[in-house]
Amino acid sequence: MTIDETALSNGELYTIITNKARKGKKGTIVGMFKGTQSNDIIKLILEHYPAQQRKIVREVTLDMAGNMNLIVKKCFPKATRVIDRFHVQKLAYEAVQDVRIKHRWETLDAENKAYKEAKAKGIEYKPEILANGDTRKQLLARSRYLLFKPEERWTLAQWHRAQIIFELYPDIKKAYKLAYNLYEIYNWKIRPDIARTKLAHWFNHIENAGFNAFMTIRRTFETHHDTIINYFNSRSTNAAAESFNAKIKDFRREFRGVVDVKFFLYRLCKIYA
Repeated sequence: MTIDETALSNGELYTIITNKARKGKKGTIVGMFKGTQSNDIIKLILEHYPAQQRKIVREVTLDMAGNMNLIVKKCFPKATRVIDRFHVQKLAYEAVQDVRIKHRWETLDAENKAYKEAKAKGIEYKPEILANGDTRKQLLARSRYLLFKPEERWTLAQWHRAQIIFELYPDIKKAYKLAYNLYEIYNWKIRPDIARTKLAHWFNHIENAGFNAFMTIRRTFETHHDTIINYFNSRSTNAAAESFNAKIKDFRREFRGVVDVKFFLYRLCKIYA
């Protein structure tokens, strides 16, 4: 099973539990609960689903939200909890973006200062044009998407842009390599004990790099260590939940939004529950 949150209208969140085996068809929705408060949801699940039925569940994939973890732990005691790999990798790539954004603000400040100085001298300000035709400001803005992707998925233009940004900003290159190394660990078909060793080496690289954002990731690993490692047992992800969330959004778009929430939930349940 999977557990995730979804928004129906005006940012109002619902917690949704789905059955992966139904593949987004009839029987996919196991339960939808208004809000994300773990105590309220736990109470409803315990009231409406018999213990014998809940003990059948063997595995639940989820993100790193503490409320989701508590719901699964209390309501599905026999289930193995698996943290979705893409949420973990996203943290690493966001840490890379943290380094890029820092340089972007520095570049914007430097460019504004140079522009004022040129204006004061009565001359035209001409920013530096790099080999691919970008200015430094444009390079840092346009590198956002390539730094979220593994290098084998880069286009030719992205390869060229990456070489320039890595040459100008070695710390961005170092941060990207750290995130890419985590991506590689997740892609290797290795046993949980080997994954622990690989991650321990990765933590050493993090310490040596000295990036604050990556140190936050390390602390996250320490908090969710067992449920993250569980991924390497079955390689299960939360992709089914994300896919079903996309299906709900399409359903909402088809009816041009949600006017009557109760009726919308009724329609969802008639089709997918």
